[in-house]
Amino acid sequence: MIFLLITPIHAADQSDQKPNIVLVLMDNFGYGEIGVYGGGVLRGAPTPNIDSIAAEGFQLTNYNVEAECTPSRSALMTGRYGIRTRQKPEGPPRGVWYGITKWEITLAEMLSDNGYTTGIFGKWHLGDTKGRYPTDQGFDEWNGIPRSSDRAFWPDSNSFTPGSHPEAVFTHVMSSFKGQEPIELEVYDRAKRATIDREITDQAIDFIKRKASLEQPFFAYLPYTQTHEPVDPHPDFNGSTGNGSFADVLAQTDAYVGELLDTIDELGLKDNTIFIFTSDNGREGVPRSFGFTGPWRSGMFSPYEGSLRVPFLIRWPGKIPTKHVSNEIVHQIDIFPTLANFIGVDIPTDRIIDGVDQSQFLMGKTKKSARDSLVIYIGNELFGVKWQNWKLLIKEMDEDGYGIKNMAYPSVYNLLVDPKEEVPELNYLNDTWVDFPLYQVLEDHEESIENDPGSPGP
Repeated sequence: MIFLLITPIHAADQSDQKPNIVLVLMDNFGYGEIGVYGGGVLRGAPTPNIDSIAAEGFQLTNYNVEAECTPSRSALMTGRYGIRTRQKPEGPPRGVWYGITKWEITLAEMLSDNGYTTGIFGKWHLGDTKGRYPTDQGFDEWNGIPRSSDRAFWPDSNSFTPGSHPEAVFTHVMSSFKGQEPIELEVYDRAKRATIDREITDQAIDFIKRKASLEQPFFAYLPYTQTHEPVDPHPDFNGSTGNGSFADVLAQTDAYVGELLDTIDELGLKDNTIFIFTSDNGREGVPRSFGFTGPWRSGMFSPYEGSLRVPFLIRWPGKIPTKHVSNEIVHQIDIFPTLANFIGVDIPTDRIIDGVDQSQFLMGKTKKSARDSLVIYIGNELFGVKWQNWKLLIKEMDEDGYGIKNMAYPSVYNLLVDPKEEVPELNYLNDTWVDFPLYQVLEDHEESIENDPGSPGP
């Protein structure tokens, strides 16, 4: 009998290299879904793999995003508020679903320009015209969908009317490499919707394995399509929890994240890989959505915390402390400059970068976030600001729909005293001094936007 010693392929020594980066971005995934944020078993499916990132790293309980998919992804990729990327040199801002122009510098471009190989596996939603796909914006390769998952309903709808409008066409899964035109693959229908997150997980794992033995660091970006409607579990997970489709998808996602973590660990990349798990915004805004925002009010498309506050977990062994939890304010626009600092490069100076470097904070060298405020937009409408634990809304949202209520007098919420934003004046009369820092944030932002030269198109 002959015994073969099979040795797993490990990466070359990367101790002197820039860190690899794996960024998992969920779609319309609420604050309260995973175990360490009060979900997991409570939601019908434990999430031990995702929870392990918190055990081995840093958990933020006040991580903020923009209220809609495209502005949120724009902010994440550019380090700039979504409204800023939509500003034109002349005329009114672009529409909220436009995405980013070719002029913007994305996180992928910044990393690619500094020696990284880059791959995106999943939903882009930042431009679907020639020259504006992911492989035109810094990614070396892409497999996924260009737009949103609601279009998966269309091919299975018996009321869909072909030819009704040039843009009312079925979405296809797409694939491309830098320097090549993207190609259309299968139609993105309900069957494909159920399997796509499995497929992009496999593609991301393949990408990581292909790049592991190289001396070149990699950036693997996984913008999953779940839990955007329709929430269709993969056949392997359909019925697995006995608690419905949403719980099945939660279990499915935890398993996929576990595979990614295991791949990083088995390849010997753990100590030199930054692993991030987060979401683009809170749960779906439609009433039939099964998403959960934990203790926070409302869901996406609103100015409330259930829209703006989502999970954020980060692991980087030896650099980021373990089992660390903080309620300090951080915004998704901070990821761009923070990662730039982690890899030792400068951020662009020819445009306004709204994000701030949070590297010292995330590495536990300071207990304070580098920011204490942020602004809140719905579409191109400025709704208000947050400063420390206070929130000022000059506009509110109609709870029965998407109507905007212009306030004769702003609502001021203390988010520690009134986390569900139920009583605007609760505690406010004792602390009307907060008007000054809150309005200062508002005025400074408005002045900045007024002086912004805009983002050249297309």
